Amino acid sequence: MYLRFGRLAIPVFHSETDYKFEIGKGEVLREGSDVALISTGLMTAEALEAADALAAGGIQARVINLCSIKPLDKALVLKAARECGKIVTCEEHSVIGGLGEAVCALVAEAGVACRVKRVGVNDVFGHSGPAKELLAQFGLDAENIAREAREILG
Repeated sequence: MYLRFGRLAIPVFHSETDYKFEIGKGEVLREGSDVALISTGLMTAEALEAADALAAGGIQARVINLCSIKPLDKALVLKAARECGKIVTCEEHSVIGGLGEAVCALVAEAGVACRVKRVGVNDVFGHSGPAKELLAQFGLDAENIAREAREILG
């Protein structure tokens, strides 16, 4: 088992009375068909903020929150891949061995024609500091997610 605890205060997306966490089930927080932003953990708040910035430019981003990566919600990810054709994964984790790789493997093995861009910590050593500053420094903030989405759209 692997648990990761965020260090930032992040918005609450769910009602305590209506939401039921299910291992292996993701959720669509915002509909869109131009690109899918698939996130986990505190990166979901950044993905939602990026979707707002993209919408201001006429780009409709679907935002998917994957509360668990293993097991991966294969049906939800493949639906996004087929309907959007472009995915940006967002994780506060190494791009090696995390959400992005799981999504890439699933999409490739299913034979779905879909471009995927991974936003995460590249293969570098990390360090400590103020959380918000580290997100920006490592390209994990909403601004970079929106930039990557625009780039994948061409």
